[in-house]
Amino acid sequence: MGISLSTNLFFDKATNQLQTVQSNLATTQEQLSTGLKVNRPSDAPDKASLLTNLISQIERQSSYQNTLKTIDTRLEAQHTALTNVSDELTRLKELAVQAANDTLSAADRESVGIEMKGIRDQILSLANSQDANNNYIFSGSRVQTPSFGKDASGRVVYQGDQSRMVVAVGDSRRMSMNMPGSDAFKSIVRINGKGEPEGIDFFQAVDDVVNAVDSNNYSNIQRGIDELDGMQQNISDATAQVGSNMNVVDSQNAVLDEVKLRLQSTLSDIQDLDYTAAITKMNKDQLALQAAQSSFAKLAQESLFKYL
Repeated sequence: MGISLSTNLFFDKATNQLQTVQSNLATTQEQLSTGLKVNRPSDAPDKASLLTNLISQIERQSSYQNTLKTIDTRLEAQHTALTNVSDELTRLKELAVQAANDTLSAADRESVGIEMKGIRDQILSLANSQDANNNYIFSGSRVQTPSFGKDASGRVVYQGDQSRMVVAVGDSRRMSMNMPGSDAFKSIVRINGKGEPEGIDFFQAVDDVVNAVDSNNYSNIQRGIDELDGMQQNISDATAQVGSNMNVVDSQNAVLDEVKLRLQSTLSDIQDLDYTAAITKMNKDQLALQAAQSSFAKLAQESLFKYL
């Protein structure tokens, strides 16, 4: 009875040893096939939480970069539109100066006025620019509403709102992804007939100078030339602000790239497999398995012989 019990204990021990060696070999082979030291939390319980946290952080940085990509696309569209508006205003002033020349006849000014109307319509079209998703880029949060439209009296008015959509682009960094049309196409200050300053909408000021040319109103043409300088400056300031925001996008992207590189390096140190060490270990595991199998076979034969 004692001999049988002892044999059973040795048999169980040999079986457990064989299973352990087979498991170790299978783990090493899996590591070699995936290139990872840790393929499941049970492989390294002490490191599982750290790995999960690192992967989460890397994914968060990638999410920030996707947001920056969206912001950059919108800013690029705004920058392009404002640059073109600036060019159109430059041409509009050239025509206004030409129309102010005393040598021009009424017919000449009418021809100039026709081109100026076309420029005004082009500026309005640029102010109502849309992005790839058909959202109006100068409407604030009312992206489905044209930024500028005509009211009941036919006057062009701003239809968006003053919202700046602020989004997270880093763990401790947020930035605006748009510029409302009211900030880009600012009203200008005009001294009225009573000598008092009053605000005049951007497109109203454009219409006034066009109408002054049509009606041969020299004093209003001169006033329009001065106001066009102010409008040009406002558009230039808005363009510079958008350009500055685009630079922020680039610099923040660089910061996120650096953070991701550091996190990925840490992740690699913990998770990536040392192939030389793993192959050496696999060879040892295979030798251990052969030895365990040989011992198990001998023990099984001995147990069978005693049983018989």
